[in-house]
Amino acid sequence: MSQDSQKTRTQAIDFSSKAHYLTKVFKSPFYSRQEPLNHLKEWGRWADYLSPHAYTCSDMEYFACRNACTVFDLTPMSKYRICGNDALPYLDRLVTRNVSKITPRRVGYCAWCADDGQVIDDGTIFHLGENDYRLCSQERHLDWLLTNTIGFDVQVTDETHDVAALALQGPTSCATLRKMGLEGIENMKPFDIRVFSFEGTELTVSRTGFTGDLGYELWIDPGHAEVLWDHLFRAGQHHGITAMGDEALQLLRLEAGFIQARHEFMPAHATVRTGHTRSPFELGLDWLVDFSKPNFNGRKALLAQKQNGHRYNLVKLDIDGNKPARDSYVFTKNKKQIGTVTSAAWSPSAKASIALASLEVPHGKPGEELLVEIYYQKELKWSRVMAKARVVTDVFYDPPRKRLTPPADF
Repeated sequence: MSQDSQKTRTQAIDFSSKAHYLTKVFKSPFYSRQEPLNHLKEWGRWADYLSPHAYTCSDMEYFACRNACTVFDLTPMSKYRICGNDALPYLDRLVTRNVSKITPRRVGYCAWCADDGQVIDDGTIFHLGENDYRLCSQERHLDWLLTNTIGFDVQVTDETHDVAALALQGPTSCATLRKMGLEGIENMKPFDIRVFSFEGTELTVSRTGFTGDLGYELWIDPGHAEVLWDHLFRAGQHHGITAMGDEALQLLRLEAGFIQARHEFMPAHATVRTGHTRSPFELGLDWLVDFSKPNFNGRKALLAQKQNGHRYNLVKLDIDGNKPARDSYVFTKNKKQIGTVTSAAWSPSAKASIALASLEVPHGKPGEELLVEIYYQKELKWSRVMAKARVVTDVFYDPPRKRLTPPADF
């Protein structure tokens, strides 16, 4: 195969071709704009796509999101279109929440479980129109979704590669979109969806995000991806717009208290060892479980767990000192090991060392004082500290602007 033909296929992936499987890693439709900005050349993998860890400095990208606005490429996210007369009952059968409460042009957070009540993944359901939904998640689930269509009048289409997406997050995100010409964007409430005309195509915008800040997610066909990127950066040039990688996003989502697959839980279908999965109750997602529904995946097991109790509590920890407690064990004050830290960092906004941790029941009550075993290295010398920690209930960063409608104009 010639270099020219390879170059063509990376720009426009033809999945009708029998040879598409030869491409091991795909480049995002935004790659031509990302690559010149990625001065560190630090590319990672998100499923089968290249995804930047950081473009220049993850710290600066973090501060840009909290003080201006940042752009994060969501294209690798799994995106499944679910249509048909039974789209609603099909989704209600899959996920634990009541999908009928997600009204048209709204987005709802959800989780879905295996028959044993263990979480397969969490994600978002976009109610695009009558009998028309989009399910988004980090992990790939096409086989499982198709298997569960038996008995339903529903069509499930994997549109991961057919929809390019960007997250525009931060206090100046609304002002940037207004500058770009999206009239009425300031009237969108959190979890709203609106469709705008843009350069001869449709641009879908949702007021959603993974940063715990004011923000939007933009969805468009890949053929208009570069045009969208260019328009965004022109509109945001006086609003501090910056490209952002995954390292900054991880800190942002931790401050917001958001969980992530393969951090706070292992997807049930990807877990081999017994006891290494988690139920919604063990992830603080009990509010997403609606037992008023007569049937959904894992209902019987979750009902038994609600009656008999669960094994773990996922908690937020405020830790003394400034050393991140990544991958640390958690102990009682009597030095009994009771859990592990799942995500941790020093939070510039909270001015504290923060963490999410999975603790054995009955531990994890608000205000409980614990110890966290932290190892850190300075010039090849390892040190160990048993840092005091407290279980807290509030998220570490929760600015009112993320809920304000209309947002402040910058």
